[in-house]
Amino acid sequence: TGGHHPAREGEVFNTRYQALRKLGCGTFATVWLCQDMRRKKHVAVKVLKSRESFAEAAQDEVALLRCVSSMKKKDRAGENIVCLLDDFRMIRENGFHILLLRVLQLWALGPSLRCLMGNYTARGLPLPFVKKSLQQVLAGLHFLHKRCHIIHADIKPENVLLYGRDRSLQRFLPDAFDCGQRTDLRLKGPGGELGNRLEESDLMSIEVKIADLGSACWTYKPFSKEIQTQPYRALEVLLGLDYGTPADIWSTGCLAFEMATGERLFDPQPGKYFSRDDDHVARIIELLGRIPPQIALSWKKSTKFFSRPGALLRISRLSPRSLHSVLADRHQWTKDEVTPFTAFLLPALQYAPHRRATAAQCLQHAWLGA
Repeated sequence: TGGHHPAREGEVFNTRYQALRKLGCGTFATVWLCQDMRRKKHVAVKVLKSRESFAEAAQDEVALLRCVSSMKKKDRAGENIVCLLDDFRMIRENGFHILLLRVLQLWALGPSLRCLMGNYTARGLPLPFVKKSLQQVLAGLHFLHKRCHIIHADIKPENVLLYGRDRSLQRFLPDAFDCGQRTDLRLKGPGGELGNRLEESDLMSIEVKIADLGSACWTYKPFSKEIQTQPYRALEVLLGLDYGTPADIWSTGCLAFEMATGERLFDPQPGKYFSRDDDHVARIIELLGRIPPQIALSWKKSTKFFSRPGALLRISRLSPRSLHSVLADRHQWTKDEVTPFTAFLLPALQYAPHRRATAAQCLQHAWLGA
């Protein structure tokens, strides 16, 4: 079948696994926290839709996970990736393809960064936490890019999970793995009282980890032309050009802005006479300037967006604004805050992928250490 059927999926668990809670549900699969009744261990069980193509995708994911797990033993930077699993395999049971993943330190995982950001939308997360989190995300990406030769291909707040090394932090984190049915994250305060925000000292005790290699691919073997969730999609992907690890850096730049301001850097919407992609390209040009012809017209189907160099086909009126003015005018940042942040962000948003900052270069930027 093409869809998820909880009752039928439950039949799978009855034979060996006791379902404890649903961890998440995506386009291709549902993930459950289960008790393996034979081995007496917690596992994450990924139940895929019953299509052969999805099973093939799961086999690709297993190969990526095996690479990450192997390289982690040689490089501690791998600790910034969730699901560095010591046991995973594909099985087929009751007609369902199942990717069995044994999760390490399951008790320490919290909800996603998206859930945390729900309580800070008016002003963004505290900058010290933003910097610390970005350092960990970038370290994880450097590990994936250089050690594993993997493109994550879907960096976004939902795929960055909160993590507590200290069990005492569990009093601040809800006993859920996602905020699927909540509009925001109600974090537990001292004494069990619910509060709107963590104190900054408690927030700084929480780390983050990159999650979900379900969309990932090898640097030398992309699986799909279209990757990344729309607001975080790199320009080269939008234009249908070849992509590589710089696409992850573009997404990380978008993530950094959203964490710091509470607002998406690009939030494209379709109009009566133009598509969401048209609007996305237009918003990028408004913020970052004219796309050089050698990039804009390097695709054989470039007429999808452009009538001539620098001119959009379906959107004629643009409202240019600099990143500096967005931060200063809309978000009321001071010059001392704006200047170093834009100096960090703009290299991650270079149009030409080969000129875009790498994860290692971003990690060395002065703003992160300030």
